Amino acid sequence: MEKVLKLASEKGILIFSKSTCCLCYAVQMLFQDLGAKYHVHNIDHDPEGKEIEKALLRMGYNGPVPAVFIGGKLVGSTNEVMSLHLSGSLMPLLKPHRG
Repeated sequence: MEKVLKLASEKGILIFSKSTCCLCYAVQMLFQDLGAKYHVHNIDHDPEGKEIEKALLRMGYNGPVPAVFIGGKLVGSTNEVMSLHLSGSLMPLLKPHRG
């Protein structure tokens, strides 16, 4: 869990992803279209990927990837990100991370 929190706090927007996940790609494209600077951590390319998944579960995250952190806080998966976007609540969260 320490690695997850460390990575999330170091990056403004962090997406824990898998390289073959289409929903992960959709979130990345949304952030790109909105001008947000984000970082992707592909857990399927990380030797500690299974441990990261377990840590996310311990943090209360029970969805599949992507697991999106903004400003060090867990936002959620694709559903939560898209709900925030549709309600107009995502842009204020992204504002400090736009380039």
